[in-house]
Order: sequence, then C-alpha cells, then structure tokens
Amino acid sequence: MHDGHGFADDVIRKGAGGLVIRKDKKDELPYQTWSEKGIVCLAVDDTTRALGDLAAFHRKRTNVSVVAITGSNGKTTTREMTAAVLSRRFNTLSSSKNFNNDIGVPLTLFMLNSDHQWAVVELGMNAPGEIDRLAEICRPDIGVITNIGPVHLEGVGSLDGVMRAKGELLPRINPDGTAVLNADDHRVVSLAEKTRTAVLFFGTSGRAQIRALDLKGRGRGTTFTLVLLDEQISIDLKIPGAFMVSNALAAAAVGYQLGIPAAEIKAGLESFQPVQGRMNILETRKGIHIIDDTYNANPRSMEAALTTFKELKGDNRGVFVAGDMLELGAHAESSHYRIGALAVRSGILRLYVTGAFAEKVTAGAHSENMELQNIFRGNKKEILEDLARWLQPGDWILIKGSRGMRMEEIVEGLMNED
Repeated sequence: MHDGHGFADDVIRKGAGGLVIRKDKKDELPYQTWSEKGIVCLAVDDTTRALGDLAAFHRKRTNVSVVAITGSNGKTTTREMTAAVLSRRFNTLSSSKNFNNDIGVPLTLFMLNSDHQWAVVELGMNAPGEIDRLAEICRPDIGVITNIGPVHLEGVGSLDGVMRAKGELLPRINPDGTAVLNADDHRVVSLAEKTRTAVLFFGTSGRAQIRALDLKGRGRGTTFTLVLLDEQISIDLKIPGAFMVSNALAAAAVGYQLGIPAAEIKAGLESFQPVQGRMNILETRKGIHIIDDTYNANPRSMEAALTTFKELKGDNRGVFVAGDMLELGAHAESSHYRIGALAVRSGILRLYVTGAFAEKVTAGAHSENMELQNIFRGNKKEILEDLARWLQPGDWILIKGSRGMRMEEIVEGLMNED
C-alpha cells in the first residue's frame, strides 16, 4: 500500500486542478502554495470515504441505472455476462477487472457519462458493513446475489455471517427496483423472505422464474434450455462447467427484467468469453492442456473446478496444482483437508501443493489412499521444475488458488516452456 499524499506534487505537475487530502496531513503539505496557484485543496477526515461520496454524487447526477452484483462465487463472470446481455440493447458500462472494493467501485462510477444507460458493478467484501457502504455509493436499481458460500470466514465468522454480509445489498436497492436472487441457495432464499424489494428468482428449482433445463456438457462448452416466464430458448455457452449456468441465469434474469427479448439474451450469453483466470483452457506447445482457474479460490469454487476438470480430462492423465485458499479463519485447516480428499476422488494421478496449508491438503489426499510419492509439496519454482519432468503430451492440469497465491505464475511458466 502507498500513501497517496506522497504523490501530491507529482499529480499537480501533471496538471491536476485539485486535491483531496486528510486533515491530519495538511501541515505536511504546501497547500497554501497550491492555493496561490489556483489549485483547490479539500481537507477531509477520511479520503477513501470522500472518494466514495464523490462517486455517489457523480452516479446521481448522471442519472444512469445500476446493476450491482455480489455473492461468494461467480461475481466477475456474472458481471461480464450481464454486461454482454445488456449491451445488446443499452449503452452499458461494466467494472474493470476486479474493481469491487471501496476504491474500485468509485473509480468505475467515475467513468460514467451522459451516454451511458446502465452500469454493471461488482461488490466484494472481507468484513461486515462493506457491501452496505458500496451499495450506498452505487445505489443499485437491480441487485444480484449469486450464492452464499464459505468465503472470507476470517472476517465474518460463519456462513450465516456471509449471508448477513451479502444481504446488506438488499436494503440499498432503490424502492422500485428488483432483487435478482438464486433460488437454488437456501440462504439466499431466506434473505428474499426478509426484503421488501420485488424479487426475481433464477435457478433450476421450481421456485425460479428464470430456469435452466436439459443441462449438457458439450466439449469445452455447456448447453441448456433457458426458460423465461413466457418463452424457452436454447443456449450454447462457450465455457465449460455446469456451475457457469447459474451465472448465465442471473444475467438472463436481469435482461428479462429490463425487457430484453429472448433472442438478444441468447446472443449476449453466447458471445461471452471466459474472464482471464476463470476456467480458461489453454494448450502448451508440448500438447499439454491447462485449465487456468487461478483468478481466486474458495472451497465451493475449488469443488466446482475439480468436478469440471474430471469431466474435461476424460480418460487422460490429470494433475492438480493447488495453492492456499485464503481468509478462511478457523475453517482453513478442515477446508484444505477436504479439498485434498476431493482432488483424489476427481481422478488425478498427481497432486502439487504450495502454501501454508500444503500439509493439510496432502493429508486429505493421503486419506483417500493417494501414495505420498505422487504428492509434491514445494514452492512455485520447484513445482514448475517437477512438472517439466513429469508431464506428457495429452495430460490435463488444473491450476487454482486464491488471488494472493499468484498461481498464474505456474500457468505462465508452463506456457513459456520450449
């Protein structure tokens, strides 16, 4: 982290016409000299909060409508799918990369202009109160909760804590807005029972108004029948994994709520390409297939990735490279143990583990009778060296871990091998 006050002179030299600084820093900065040059300098108690307040003001004056998406898994993919659907009919702004916190959300909203009709933003959190603040800033017209799972347990304590934190979105939806919620997640459904906002459910259960039927894996994609309230249409997603269908249904529900025809919802979903690090399928020059799912990880997304990996590799040799799942608090050891066991049940021949919980993943794998000689523990450099010796053309390898583990370095290393 950097203190922005240290860059004040630099931004002024580059033409900034004003600065927002913390009050307790004003005596350290030449604000009187800046004032004599016509540069506006505002002193506030909290510059990050001021950033959010300014973004909220800009969002209000542009009069653009907003979709805000949160959830334990699938936020980024759902955001991109929703933007792809809305862009068929509206001039739509979408968050950049993982701009989903108290700095990223304001920076996204600052990009709004009078030509935009809708904005699709992603709201992340690590602790209670953060979703409430982000939703206060963006004032959503439509709020989406994808699911509730075991993430950020270090900050919220339990799955019920996750539920409460994600549920902070609902009271912030505009009174005449809509909550788009996952009917297949009982915790999300329980949130729906407490909100006064109109609710549109998506999922595969009978409760859902926007549903999927006849899900089928098709090579490196997934097909299903999208059921809207008054119409059905076939969808061919260009991304593997049945779990991706839930994200598509959330996006379709938003599109349906905004009156976008089924054919345009279909076109938007089928135009979607995987976000970098989210189930990207790559092939090395040596003919090794890599599933790059390195963007982030938690117990539920690990399970979904391993299930999809088993389907994609078929009868080919499979390798799993696992990094730590972060921010699980007291649940960390048991969660990593379970992932080790699940990895073996997915049919892998070799397991690579790195991070503080490598021993727990190893123990879980060994509990499913994986021989220790087929488990490699080490840093990323050591893993790459051993992979280079072990992998053969036709092998499949899944690489996944939390963002802080930077597991993409292993993907890059494999792709750059001669």
